[in-house]
Amino acid sequence: MLGVAVVRGPSMVPSYYDGDRLLVRYGARVHAGDVVLARDPRLPERIVVKRAARRESGGWWLLADNPYAPGDSRQFGAVPDELVIARVLLRLRKAKRN
Repeated sequence: MLGVAVVRGPSMVPSYYDGDRLLVRYGARVHAGDVVLARDPRLPERIVVKRAARRESGGWWLLADNPYAPGDSRQFGAVPDELVIARVLLRLRKAKRN
């Protein structure tokens, strides 16, 4: 199933910016290097956009493209497969930038 996600915050800069709209495929197979949507293991109602860096026992190691942004596997560890919910296919629309 396809869907649209909106990037919020600076964690994926320079790849994606706040307000970018992304086309995602729910339930898609994930490979290292893919950008994904995942539920934050600390707050499962919160969806994050991160890069799947590598497989580890227990799930995917997800990282922000912006190394200064918090809120990735450096804080919450590997994310279980069932919390990785979609793979980003492409950017539909860039956010307006000043």
